[in-house]
Amino acid sequence: MTTNTTTNEATTTHADVSATAARIDLAKAAPKVFRALIGFDAAAREGIDPALVELIQIRASHLNHCAYCLHMHTNDARKAGESEDRLHMVAVWREARHFFTEREQAALALTEAVTLVADGGVPDDVYAQAAAHFDERELAHVLALILTINTWNRVALSTAKVAGTDQRR
Repeated sequence: MTTNTTTNEATTTHADVSATAARIDLAKAAPKVFRALIGFDAAAREGIDPALVELIQIRASHLNHCAYCLHMHTNDARKAGESEDRLHMVAVWREARHFFTEREQAALALTEAVTLVADGGVPDDVYAQAAAHFDERELAHVLALILTINTWNRVALSTAKVAGTDQRR
């Protein structure tokens, strides 16, 4: 399979950089920071259905174009028993709502709003829908999980992690 990558003199893509230049290993260069991220991630997951955790992480990784995390979390979801049909529909969940519960849809909508927060904030109706499906503690954990996957996506993209090379320790 061939991937087309466009570059010009002013633009270098992630694919170009990862092929030519090594980037910092955050876990080695800043172990205390990395452990704090792992702790934040673990705390965020507490009490959330593992299938929902993966759906949130997959959707945010789609939106952030993070192939490393997308590969990792789709594999984790498969290992946890997630169906191929649902995995294929995450990116287009609004057009395939029948694959997802109302609770999952609310979490996916909130994931999109928080991930794309610069595009206009988190709309009141999106927040209200999530609040209708999650109690206060659950909603706090869903929000924290969205924050952690967005952080992990940015770590993976800025350090040029390569999809298919799961480097979790």
